[in-house]
Amino acid sequence: MSKFTLYMVRHGQTYFNIYNKLQGWSNSPLTDKGIQNAVDTGEKLKNTKFAAAYCSDTTRAEQTAQTILDKNDASDIDAPITSMFFREEFYGYFEGNDMDQAWYLAGAPHGLPTFRDIVDKYSIGKAKDYLKDADPFHQAENNEEYWKRLDQGFDLIKSNKDIKDGDNVLLISHGNTLLSIVERYGNGKYDVTERPANGSLTKLEVDGDNIKVLSFNEQ
Repeated sequence: MSKFTLYMVRHGQTYFNIYNKLQGWSNSPLTDKGIQNAVDTGEKLKNTKFAAAYCSDTTRAEQTAQTILDKNDASDIDAPITSMFFREEFYGYFEGNDMDQAWYLAGAPHGLPTFRDIVDKYSIGKAKDYLKDADPFHQAENNEEYWKRLDQGFDLIKSNKDIKDGDNVLLISHGNTLLSIVERYGNGKYDVTERPANGSLTKLEVDGDNIKVLSFNEQ
């Protein structure tokens, strides 16, 4: 199994981002600013050679990935590999709801009325569990369900025999997913109550099951 650097980019801004709505498996189009986010990140990465590229099967991630790849002069990748494993957390009943209202309904019964309150006292994982509990359909992903899916995404990348030691791999990701990964592998070095910027870059060193955060929310 190869040791490689994973370049994780948050997708460009969407209309749901502007409206402060939870956007997990649902989708909204990139705004003009969101398209520019992808173009700007593509410019920064145009001379970085990638051995492979991945993204979730949401249009906001696919469009961001394709824009970055189209601007890349160093790689021979025509299109990203898409998979539902890389989707954002599924928010169930709360998909498309106001973000602050949803986290209030999840945390207030526990005396923690905001996402930051939950994370400061417990973790992002606990926030996922609380949201599933508050979902009247109980279809939102809890922490265990979320990581079972996302870990399959990491396994998909690690099983790619075209990735060799020292290679770079591109992955277009999502805000809560980036925070969740940085919380798990960042050794407490980063503030995971603040969402990373659209188009921002987070780098991981992946060596089998050993994952280390090299940087977070580079803009």
